[in-house]
Amino acid sequence: MTNKGMTRFETIRTLRKHVRLSERRSEVWKQNKVAKALIYFSGVVTVLYLIFFAVMISLIANSSETRTPYEIIFGLLPFLMAVDFGVRLMAQQTPSQLIKPYILLPIPKMTCIDSFMVSSLTNGGNLIWMGLFLPYTIMSVVFAMGFWKAVVFLLALYLIILIWSQWYMLGRSLVNRSYLWWIVPAVVFALLFSPWYIGKNASITTLCDTYANIGLWLERNPLLVLAALVALLALLIAVNRRLQFRFVYAELAKVTQTHLKHVTEIKSLDRFGEVGEYIKLEIKSIMRNKNCRKSFITGLVFVVMFSALISFTDIYDAAYMKMFLVLYNFSIFGTMLLSRVMCFEGNYIDCLMTHKENILSLFKAKYYFYFSLLLLPCLLMIPIVVMGKATVLMLLSFLLLTGGPIYCLLFILVIYNKQTMPLNTKFIGKGSMDTNYVQLLISMAVYIVPLVLVSLLRIMLQENMVFVVLSVLGLGFIATHKLWLRWVYGLFMKRRYENMEGLRATR
Repeated sequence: MTNKGMTRFETIRTLRKHVRLSERRSEVWKQNKVAKALIYFSGVVTVLYLIFFAVMISLIANSSETRTPYEIIFGLLPFLMAVDFGVRLMAQQTPSQLIKPYILLPIPKMTCIDSFMVSSLTNGGNLIWMGLFLPYTIMSVVFAMGFWKAVVFLLALYLIILIWSQWYMLGRSLVNRSYLWWIVPAVVFALLFSPWYIGKNASITTLCDTYANIGLWLERNPLLVLAALVALLALLIAVNRRLQFRFVYAELAKVTQTHLKHVTEIKSLDRFGEVGEYIKLEIKSIMRNKNCRKSFITGLVFVVMFSALISFTDIYDAAYMKMFLVLYNFSIFGTMLLSRVMCFEGNYIDCLMTHKENILSLFKAKYYFYFSLLLLPCLLMIPIVVMGKATVLMLLSFLLLTGGPIYCLLFILVIYNKQTMPLNTKFIGKGSMDTNYVQLLISMAVYIVPLVLVSLLRIMLQENMVFVVLSVLGLGFIATHKLWLRWVYGLFMKRRYENMEGLRATR
């Protein structure tokens, strides 16, 4: 492909077509069809909920005598944008950019970046909020203020969504470089909600009134406000474009030089033979590889944060919420690291397959390592036992439940994880093909299924008996871990050529 005789627009369109075809030809596309359908179903349910909220807000707007429909929805914007950022943070990674196949072609260096920027702006996820804004506009703006006022209203809100998506991408890209950049989103949100806590009349009402005034300005000076929003969006796109270019080509040109002054041998694990060697590999992978280390540190931060929230606040003292947080705390390391089993190993899968049952030893090592990590949240949550918020039996039952059936469920991902995750690079890769929807669904099941089980047991049994049943269930899986690990190993070996092909193709 060359850009001879092609405009920049045509080149970008061709690049996007190549990315879509590349994704469709991938093994990951085939394995994720059912899971994607479920995700789309969840999206439809989300839109239905948003329509319901739109009806509720429109009823308030239609009965209000002091606020216009513009002011009411703009008064809620800081809360909506906070929710949007949180959802993007959990569900939307900064997509990798398909750069390597094109860097030697005679096309402008920025064209691949421009293609990526266009994809981010036209992402269907940016339209989700229209499930709230469009019904609200029809019910409260069109008939009260006229058709053109409604068009301006929707256009302004869509521009705000695009601005926020670009801001998220900018913040996420910086955070991917260093965790110190979390200071930037923290400062932005502090400023965003400052009318709530700064000033003589600081309150949530003042916060809503401040942003309602933006709606009032839009109503009175629509062209001026729209021009300001377009200018802000253009500025963020320009900054993002340069930043993505800088980060992407820095990774492409990076030459890794390893200077080891000291090699950690961890001799205490030698007694465990081959399994001990794989435990060493897991530990050293976290210590030396950027993406593994970041995932581990993120998990550690969440464990400490949730342990502190449960122990030293009364926000989650309700029985159900407390159990959810305790279970979530125990499952963090599993869902953040163990759910990616074989993804990082895809970088050297050929070496692992050279000896019989190497993979089984790897599975055992991972199980023992991540089971030992459960002791950390257990120790950090001792204060809730001391303060009487929970019992030792409760903590023990959730620890055993996580180390037993939950880890067993996560190890099933061995069968479905067929795409390699880079050990160090973050911004260059094979487009959005690193999104494993089966992995996402099983990670969701890790939290939903146990809580449903606990809720059913609480209906039938007393609380202590519920924890006893969970402990027995967990112990059963832990005692038989060698059996179900061998079962998972057998399933993996039956599909080894298919899985290896996928792991090689996505390096």
